[in-house]
Amino acid sequence: MLESQAVIGDTDMRQAMQQYALRLAGKALDDFEAADSTEIARFIKKEFDRSYGPGWQCIVGTDFGSFVTHHSGCFIYFGIGNLAILLFKGGAAPRGETVVEKARLTALKTAVEA
Repeated sequence: MLESQAVIGDTDMRQAMQQYALRLAGKALDDFEAADSTEIARFIKKEFDRSYGPGWQCIVGTDFGSFVTHHSGCFIYFGIGNLAILLFKGGAAPRGETVVEKARLTALKTAVEA
C-alpha cells in the first residue's frame, strides 16, 4: 500500500478526509504510471468532487510552486515517493466565509528525502 509511504507536509483537513486523500493517491498510483501526473490528479480531484462536492483542485508533480486560496479545512499537501500532491477546495470566498491562503513554493520532495 503506497499510502503508507505518504509524508504529509501540511494540512488543515480532518483526519478522516486526510486518510481518504492518501488512499485515493495510493489507488491512483496503483492504476496509473507515476509519470502520468495529469491522470493521477484527475482521478483524485474527481473522487473528491464526488465525495465532498465540486470545487476541488489537484496538482501532482515532482517540482512545482503554487500560491492558492482554499476553503478552511480543505487543504492537504503530501508526498508519496518522489511525487508531491497538492489537493484543495478552491474558489473565491463568498461573503462571510473563511478562506485561508497558503503559499507552497517548493515541492515536498525535500521533506520526503529528509
